[in-house]
Amino acid sequence: MDKILLTNMRFYGHHGVSEEERAHGQTLRVDVEVEADLSRAGISDRLTDTVDYAEVHEVARQVVEYSSKSLIETLAQAIASQLLEKLPIVGARVTVAKLAPPISHATMDSASVEIYRTQT
Repeated sequence: MDKILLTNMRFYGHHGVSEEERAHGQTLRVDVEVEADLSRAGISDRLTDTVDYAEVHEVARQVVEYSSKSLIETLAQAIASQLLEKLPIVGARVTVAKLAPPISHATMDSASVEIYRTQT
């Protein structure tokens, strides 16, 4: 299966278990990989024959910026569900990372989850 990948997207959202995280918000990194048959677009060179990656970006942005979830697992699920519902794809891999996870005395680049969902 062919794939379209959008990596290192950054969005500001209000997600987290603590009230402070949800109130103040934070920047989250999102990577999305969608699976679709891109062979027609490879021949035609027409945007209408592929999955527009601007639409993939917009779905991820809308979910992160206009919803509030306690868990990044739930956020990743919401992004994957919306992608599968709105776009002509058969699978979606979504990674959501908190760049400043609220873990005292921890030194790390991020805390993240990765999920993979397919059309049912």
